[in-house]
Amino acid sequence: MSNGTVAALFICPAAGEPMQPVTKVQALTGAGLQGDRYAIGKGSFNKGRQGQRQVTLINSHFFVGTDFGYIESRRNVVTAGVELMWLIGREFRVGDALLRGVKYCDPCTRPNKLSGNSENFRDLFHDAGGLIAEVLEGGLIRKNDPVIPPDKGY
Repeated sequence: MSNGTVAALFICPAAGEPMQPVTKVQALTGAGLQGDRYAIGKGSFNKGRQGQRQVTLINSHFFVGTDFGYIESRRNVVTAGVELMWLIGREFRVGDALLRGVKYCDPCTRPNKLSGNSENFRDLFHDAGGLIAEVLEGGLIRKNDPVIPPDKGY
């Protein structure tokens, strides 16, 4: 499998708040992205349980032909050129950070509710909701950084 790249980065300070585009962010070991709701246990899907969902990723090619912008997906990292589902259960690098793919991220109705977009995110992104990952080693992640999958197992 070839390397991909980070197409966009977003953080959100609390559940329901607007996503904020960033050009770089520090990944924190065992927590998530600095300044993001999931790193401090304030995400909608954490329900106060820090560490349940640390980083969310989605592939840019799923946005083609939709009216959804990357920011409306409410995912932290938008990638290009790497198949995220192949990373479930595997360690991979994003910039200077080491992540492990935990599970598929089901698309939900939250992006519609918060963005006001009339297209149905859940339907459009069925089987394309992205990946939930945990941070094994912290490090800086920048826009355009490589996403490096493992060498073995493909």
